[in-house]
Amino acid sequence: MSRVCQITGKKPLVGHTVSHANNKTKRRFLPNLHSRRFWVASEKRWVRLRISHQGLRMIDKVGIDRVLADLRARGESV
Repeated sequence: MSRVCQITGKKPLVGHTVSHANNKTKRRFLPNLHSRRFWVASEKRWVRLRISHQGLRMIDKVGIDRVLADLRARGESV
């Protein structure tokens, strides 16, 4: 399973860990992903999404129905 938010599209970033001696080694910055179930009242079913913290905030702000409509408009299956 890939580490990508289904709503925002956030992916891992690549950067450096820099030591006190200024040695640089590669590292990955992973998104803060959570697996959550949401009740969709209009469809009378649960929807399981793997989303970031920012995606959770978006659902709180605009609602699960609008977020699912945007996902379907992009062609993703939910």
